[in-house]
Amino acid sequence: MYQVVQYIKFLFKSTNQHGVHSPFVYDLVTKCFYDRQKYSEYDNLKEYRTQLLKNKNLINVNDLGPGSKKTKDNERRVCDIAKTSGTTLKRAKLLFRLSNYFKPNNILELGTSLGIATQALSLGHSDANIISIEGCSNISEFSKNRLSELSNIEIKTGNFNTVLPNLTKNRYDLVFFDGNHQKEATLNYFETLLPAANNHTVFIFDDIYWSKGMTEAWETIKQHPKVTVTIDTFYWGFVFFRKEQAKEHFTIRV
Repeated sequence: MYQVVQYIKFLFKSTNQHGVHSPFVYDLVTKCFYDRQKYSEYDNLKEYRTQLLKNKNLINVNDLGPGSKKTKDNERRVCDIAKTSGTTLKRAKLLFRLSNYFKPNNILELGTSLGIATQALSLGHSDANIISIEGCSNISEFSKNRLSELSNIEIKTGNFNTVLPNLTKNRYDLVFFDGNHQKEATLNYFETLLPAANNHTVFIFDDIYWSKGMTEAWETIKQHPKVTVTIDTFYWGFVFFRKEQAKEHFTIRV
C-alpha cells in the first residue's frame, strides 16, 4: 500500500523531457531514457532472462539484507528468484542503454543476484571493468558460471560491509546500488563510496520507494552537499556530482 500511494504521488509530480531545462538531463532523457532503437543486444538480455525463468533448480539462499517480500523460504527455485527479485526486462534494457550512453570505464554493482543487471551493464559497454558484489555464496557461484563468457565482469562474494572497504581506493563512473534495501545500510554504502566518485559519476539506487525507510534514505541523499543533480524515476533514483551544475531535482516518467 505504501508503494501504491507513493506511485500515485509520483504520477502527479512527474514529467517528461518537456519539463526539463537542464541540457545535461534533457540529453539523458531524450537520447537514453527514451531511446527507442531496437538494439541487437536486447535479444541477449531477453534470452538470458528467459532461461532463468525456465530454470527450476533450487538454490539455498542466505539473505544478508531484508530479504524477499514474497517468501521467507531459504531454498528457492531459480525461476522464482528471477520472477520476484530479478531485474525486469524493461529495466535491463534501460541499464544497457545507460551503460552504452555513459560508457563508464569502471562499474560497481552492489547485489549481483542472478546477474540480469550485470549482463546488461556488460553488454552496454564491453570495455568497462565491472565489479559486482553478491552476499549469498550460492547465488554468487551460480551467476559466476552463467556470466563466465563475459570477461569484463568480476563477481566478489561477501557482506557489503566487509568487501566495500577494500574497493574504495578505486574510482567508479557508475555504481548500481541493488542490494540491502534498508535506510541505514543504504546511507552507509552511499557515504562509503562517495570518495570513489568523480565529477561524471552516476549513482543509481534501486527501489527508492521500496519502504518508508528507503524513501527517507533517498531524501537524505538528495540533500547531501556533494550531490548536485538527482532524477527520480520512481523505481530508480539517479545521483550526479557535476560541480558545474546548480543543485536541482527532477522527477521523470520512464
